[in-house]
Amino acid sequence: MANMNANHAQNAPAYFSAHDIHAYYGESYIVQGVSMNVHEGEILALLGRNGAGKTSTLRALARLDDPAVHKGEIWLDHQPLHTMKSYQAAQAGIALVPEDRRIIQGLTVEENIQLAQIEPPIGWSLERIYDLFPRLGERRKQEGTTLSGGEQQMLAIGRALSRDIKLLLLDEPYEGLAPVIVQEIEKTLHLIREQGITTIIVEQNAVAALNLADRALILDTGQVVFDGTAKEVLDNEELRHEYLAI
Repeated sequence: MANMNANHAQNAPAYFSAHDIHAYYGESYIVQGVSMNVHEGEILALLGRNGAGKTSTLRALARLDDPAVHKGEIWLDHQPLHTMKSYQAAQAGIALVPEDRRIIQGLTVEENIQLAQIEPPIGWSLERIYDLFPRLGERRKQEGTTLSGGEQQMLAIGRALSRDIKLLLLDEPYEGLAPVIVQEIEKTLHLIREQGITTIIVEQNAVAALNLADRALILDTGQVVFDGTAKEVLDNEELRHEYLAI
C-alpha cells in the first residue's frame, strides 16, 4: 500500500510548478527555460556551481522584480503566480528567506516576527514559533541583528512561518553556520515538512541539502541539467563531480 501511495503522489498534479521560465537582469539572460514540479510536502534541493543561476531562479519564482521574468508560467496550488507582483505572491502563500536574512535593525526578535503579521494571512503564533525555536523565545526581547548567524537564520525562518505559507524558499540557509547549527536547522526543516509545508532549498553545501531533500534539480548556466531524486545524485559520482564539484 505504501508503494501505491508513493506512486500516486508521483503521478498526482504538482502542488507547485514552473514551466519554461526565462528571466533577465537587464540585458543579461540568466534563467534559461527552467521548469520544475514539486509535490505538496516535498523538499526540493536546487543545486549547481556558483553562477549556475540558483538564486536568480529562486528570486524569479518568488516574483521579485530582479530578475524580470519575460516568459513562462508559475503555479502554486492552482494559483497563477506569473500574473502576480511579489507582494501578491506572498499573499498567495510563497515565502522567500534570502541569503542575507533581512533582519530589521532596531527591532527585537519578537517585533521582527510581529511586523510580518500586521497584514493577513497570519500563520504560526509566536508561541508555536518559540516551541520550534526555543532559543528565539529566550532572546525575544533582544535586538534581532545582534543574534548569532544561526539564531538570525532561525528568526528569518520563524518570521516566514508567521505568515500562512504554502511554499518556503530558502536561499543558502547554512551559509557561514557551524556544523552543529546546520544540524539544528536541518531538524527544523524536517519538522516543517511534517507540518505539510513544501520547501525549495538553494544551498552550496550540496551534500547537506541532498541528505535533507526528497528530490534535486541541478542547474548549469541557467538551465536544468538534472531532475530526479536526491539519492540518485548522491549515488552518481560522475554527475556530482561535473556539476557540483563534490
